[in-house]
Amino acid sequence: MEVESLEDKKADIFTCAKELFSSKGFKDTNISDITKMAGIGVGTFYNYYPSKEKLFIEIYLKENEQLKKTIMESINPGDDPVQMVQKLLALNLQGMNSNPILKEWYNRELFAKLEKEFYEQGGMESLHQLMDSVVSEFIKKWQAEGKLTNDLDDQLILAIFNSIPYIDLHKNEIGINHFPQILDYLAEFIMKGLMDCKKENDKS
Repeated sequence: MEVESLEDKKADIFTCAKELFSSKGFKDTNISDITKMAGIGVGTFYNYYPSKEKLFIEIYLKENEQLKKTIMESINPGDDPVQMVQKLLALNLQGMNSNPILKEWYNRELFAKLEKEFYEQGGMESLHQLMDSVVSEFIKKWQAEGKLTNDLDDQLILAIFNSIPYIDLHKNEIGINHFPQILDYLAEFIMKGLMDCKKENDKS
């Protein structure tokens, strides 16, 4: 009889947890539910993960990484800068809302409890690394083509881009009904502002 490897067992836990978190949500999924589906004892679970929270964040980060990769693969470098950024943000919002695991980010009561785990596991760092490498290339390309101002350092422009998604942390306070439109307008105003800076500099 073939003995299941440690890696395989951890993968089973991950897969079962992902299925349960997707169908039942984080709050209504217990460790015992996960271990029952994975065919292991509760004690064995703790050999691989110290808590349900740690496991959830690991799954969340993987799902988020996959979403961002899919989005970036769908972006056309030849698109108008304003339209491209608007599309990027719209696809991200759509992807977050359609994925039951990623959608938990908008459950502020829940995610307020998970943010510590998220940051400790390098959530923001991994997100920025994934996006920055691609977006930086777009910024440099647009600057070289004269579509964006060269008066601002490309890293400062990248920081401006990175600041936009942070407003989703306050989606409910802003107004859930208006949020998608506000995000769209913010992207338009920022991009047009960066493009107008270029036009003004060319006139002077």
